[in-house]
Parts: sequence; C-alpha cells; structure tokens
Amino acid sequence: MVPRGFLVGERRVVRIALGLPGLGLRGVPRQRSLTCLRPTALAILAGLTPPDIEVKAFDDRFEEPPYDEPWDLVALSVGTFQARRAYEISHAFRKRGARVVLGGFHPSQCPDEAARYADCVAVGEAEVLWPRIVDDLRGGKLQRVYRHDEPADLALCRPDSHVLDHKGYAPVNVIQFARGCRHRCDFCSVHAFYPKEPRNRPLRDVVEELESAPDRWTFFADDNLAARPELARDLLREIAPLGKRWVAQTSLDFVDDPELLRLMARSGCQCVIVGLESLNESNIRQMGKGWTRAEDYVTRIEKVRDQGIMIYATFVFGYDGDTPDVFERTYEFALKQKFFLVNFNHLNPFPGTGLYRRLRAEGRLTYERWWMDPRYRFGDVVFEPNGMSARQLSEGAFGIRKRVHRYPAILRRMLDRRTNLASPSNVLTYLLVNYGSRQDILTKQGLPLGLEPRLPEPLDGEAEPPAPLSDEATS
Repeated sequence: MVPRGFLVGERRVVRIALGLPGLGLRGVPRQRSLTCLRPTALAILAGLTPPDIEVKAFDDRFEEPPYDEPWDLVALSVGTFQARRAYEISHAFRKRGARVVLGGFHPSQCPDEAARYADCVAVGEAEVLWPRIVDDLRGGKLQRVYRHDEPADLALCRPDSHVLDHKGYAPVNVIQFARGCRHRCDFCSVHAFYPKEPRNRPLRDVVEELESAPDRWTFFADDNLAARPELARDLLREIAPLGKRWVAQTSLDFVDDPELLRLMARSGCQCVIVGLESLNESNIRQMGKGWTRAEDYVTRIEKVRDQGIMIYATFVFGYDGDTPDVFERTYEFALKQKFFLVNFNHLNPFPGTGLYRRLRAEGRLTYERWWMDPRYRFGDVVFEPNGMSARQLSEGAFGIRKRVHRYPAILRRMLDRRTNLASPSNVLTYLLVNYGSRQDILTKQGLPLGLEPRLPEPLDGEAEPPAPLSDEATS
C-alpha cells in the first residue's frame, strides 16, 4: 500500500502527524497548565523527519487530535499512564484510514498489547527506528514491529522544536543532554527503557541548541543530568557565559562533587529535581538506593541551598517499611526543609521495572494491567502494601499531597532567604509553579484513564483481552 499523501505539481507530499496522548481524564476539560512543557519526543521525531515531508504536531493534553485531516501516518509517543488514551486516539485515526505507529516507553515494554491497537509498534529509541519507518512508509511496506535493542547514537538526535511553536507552552526551552542513569532504583522506568550505561549527546550540539533557544529558562530533560559527572562539568563550563536559567533532574549525590555543585550555581542552575524517596533506611535499601542514606539528607540539602539553588523534592510511599505514621513524619520534614516544590506519591509498579517483577512474583498485584483495567482510577494503589492497607496508602499519599499545597503550607515553605526568597524572580516563580501544581493535583485524583468507558475493539477484530505480560515486558 503506497502513501495517500497529495500532489503538489508532480510531487507527492507525505503528511505525518506527531502526537502526545494525554491521560484522557473523563470530566476534565482539556486545558494547558501553567507548567505545561514542550514534549521532547515530538521535537526529536520532527528533527529526524526528512524536510520534504509535511509534519504537524498535536498535544492531546489541551487540543483535539486532527482526526479529519488526511494523514499518511500518525505517530504517538506513549507512556503507561497515557496508554489507554493512546489506544483510543489510534482507533479514531485508523477508522478514518490513517496508519498509526505507537512508540515510547510503554509500547517498548508491552509491544504485544500495543500492536493490537496500531498498524505498527516501535520498540526502542527513535534515532534508529524512525528513519526506517519513514522509508518503509514511502515504499508502501510498513512493518508490524520495528525493534532495535542497542543504544542509539545520540549524535543523530537533532530536535526540531519549531513543530511545537505557537501552542502556548510554558516559556521554557526543553533540551536533552543525557539519557539513562547510573543508578538502578527498582521502581524507576528509566533503567527499563535505557538498560545500558548513561549516554550523552555531543557537547557542541547541546550548546548550539541552547544558544539558539528562544527562552531564558531551560529545563534539561535528562533522567539524571549528573549521570556522568565529568561530562556534566564540561557542559556547565560551556553554558555559563550564556546567561540562561535552568532546572534539571539529578540524584542528590551530585553535591559530593564540590566542583560540579559550584559549576551548577555559576552556570545558572535555579532548581534541581531530586528524588529523596524515603526517610526510612530499610526502604532506601529495598528500592536499590543503597548509595545514599537518609541521615545525610539534611547536610546535602544545606550544601545545595548554600549555593542559592532551590530543591524540588519527591517522595514515594508504599515500601515494606512504611506504616501509617510515615505520612506525617515526611510532611513535617518537607515543611522544615522549605522545598521549592514537593511531591508525595505512592508506589506505582510500571511494566518492565524490578518493582513490577517483584510484586508480581509475590502475588501482590491487584490489577496486573492496571493501566487497561476499567476499574482503575487515578490515585488507586494497585498492589497490596506490607505495613498498611491499599486504601490507607492511597488516602495517606493524596492527603499530604493536598496539605503541602494548601496556601499556609506553600507560604511556610517559601520562607527561605537563600533560595525561594532570594530575588523577586524566585518569589514569582515559586508562587506560579506551586499554584500550577496545586491545580493539577486537585484535578486528577479519582478519575478513570481514557475518555471512553470501554476500550475500542482492535480493528483487526481481535476482541479477547491481551495475554499475560510476556517475559520481555517484565524482565
């Protein structure tokens, strides 16, 4: 089957839509949040697409997918929370004659499931797979599955964010320097998708991208900016003269490298996103973070704040050492540390992670494919905790998530002259981001995933539920 496209003179123009599914929460109108960032996956795909192909991006979080336009191919980048909605979008496009490819984390972990709702599935990284898909599309020989298990050469990653212009995203550049993480936390999906050692894009490519980026603020969309400290130091030396303000995710052990910490401050780092996860040492060991200790948190946090860098801290509840008193202790710790932003989550076992494998082997999963289960609601606990009930875990995590975003708690956390109150810009950023986070939290809880009560049947007529997760999906 050859592409439909359309003719301009004697030239056939191929049209491709690149899409990011939302959660599809029923009863919640589509709207941009104050912190809605450009999706890097779509910019990467656009940069890999030949210039003679017409490309359009859509973001289902706040706009209707362009179902009624003629498309040769629709590519969706899919996470686990977005899988159900992605299958609905795919079905709607396929009914209208477009072909759909699903890629990203979730299809790479559950390719058999994803293949039931699409024309083809991409298992692996886009830099290798997308050019092959586009070539096969043009040749009329699109395959059912494209797979590449080896790490991609990140010199091929040249994102084109122009495809995302004029969509009202937050005025923040989103740039990727590194993929992967040197740590192996069992709940984290990063290692499932990037199982080998961390890799970096060529330094010059990243600096040039940042030099031409339109906004003063930048978010480095790395899994761990300091995954390879020596390369992170090289980057920070190069970008320091640019006068950018930036935010990045990193593990807290970056503070043990004094030069790296100083370079972060000098190069414009405003905030780091750090997974502290737990104040319980046995939990920290169980999740595979034996390289850190809760008793060192305060000392390390003080070193970061002394450099004027704000901290967005995240915590996770539900490991075997947690009991109902964990919520109050962690809440008080977060207020005392005056974090710029803080998020409390219960454990969610994502396919492909060590956590998923362990809970499944122990018979503790209550929803094996929770992302597909019509009973699932956002915020549900999908396994049997050890030290409390699933309901206590769900309600406890959501309860302190609400409390820490109440206005008195927001104001109490703000009172740090070294960071949150260091400048009028910091104060404004603090208030805007916390307000946006508050609205996001209050919107999602308790809602089902996807816009439709029932998943559409695959167009190939297969109506039976997916088979149990394969070893590939859970290894």
